[in-house]
Amino acid sequence: MLEELAPGAWHRTERYANNRVEADHGRLKARLRPMRGLKQDRSASIVIAGHAFVQNLRRGHYEVAAEEPESRRVAVAFDELALAI
Repeated sequence: MLEELAPGAWHRTERYANNRVEADHGRLKARLRPMRGLKQDRSASIVIAGHAFVQNLRRGHYEVAAEEPESRRVAVAFDELALAI
């Protein structure tokens, strides 16, 4: 019905649905928006390294919690890392 009322206002999002870079960038932007950007290079490198680490954990690139389901992988990995300290 929306297409009939306003055919030019259709926003196609499926074009980017399989684009992992765009999806990952969206999560990073959502994290940085409340911080109003990064003021120093050091804080930028720390946030980017942490973001990459969590994404790699989630994708199972490390042996830590690799056997866990993807939905619990990050939580179990942080528990394991906390016990190792």
